[in-house]
Amino acid sequence: MAVSVPIVAIIASLHLIAFIFAVGAERRRSTAKIVPDEYDEQTYCVYGTDASTVYGLAAFGLLLLSHTVLNGVTRCLCFGKGLITGSSTTWTVFFFVFSWTTFLGAEACLLAGSARNAYHTKYRGKFNLDDLSCATLRKGVFAAAAALTLLSLIGSNLYYWTHSKADTGGWEKHRNEGLGMGNSNYGQHEQQQQQTTGFEKV
Repeated sequence: MAVSVPIVAIIASLHLIAFIFAVGAERRRSTAKIVPDEYDEQTYCVYGTDASTVYGLAAFGLLLLSHTVLNGVTRCLCFGKGLITGSSTTWTVFFFVFSWTTFLGAEACLLAGSARNAYHTKYRGKFNLDDLSCATLRKGVFAAAAALTLLSLIGSNLYYWTHSKADTGGWEKHRNEGLGMGNSNYGQHEQQQQQTTGFEKV
């Protein structure tokens, strides 16, 4: 199986768009401010935009789609026709594990960050209690997801490339072996014909 440029372009594009959404989610994290309740002695939290949750879920879906395309083409390494033994197959297995690890890490950060960002604390507590705070997402969760998305992009493309190389190498190996056997049999057949012709002349 040769490397398909459209497949590489689809995988790379989906990863890059997911990376952009993850960066946007980090920059648009929900913020909160404490406002006193006019009816009692409690304070409550007023939150800003929830755009970060939408961005995080969009990145989650795009990354999932990209990985689905990749493993659909390569048949998840386990359900294909098999690869030749050698360094190409070793690197294929390594990048397969690497792409899955970074993919799961990015998805976990995106899902957890989106859920945490969407969680809003209603009431904070009594007046003058400074040790209580509004629940907000910590800085860096979506940034970690963006970094893992880039690593997943690199691992996915290298996995696809090494998988295609190992698969193509196996096909060429069997083809060359078949041609070698055909040439050898053809040469023996010519020698036998020459010997038979020589006997007939005598």
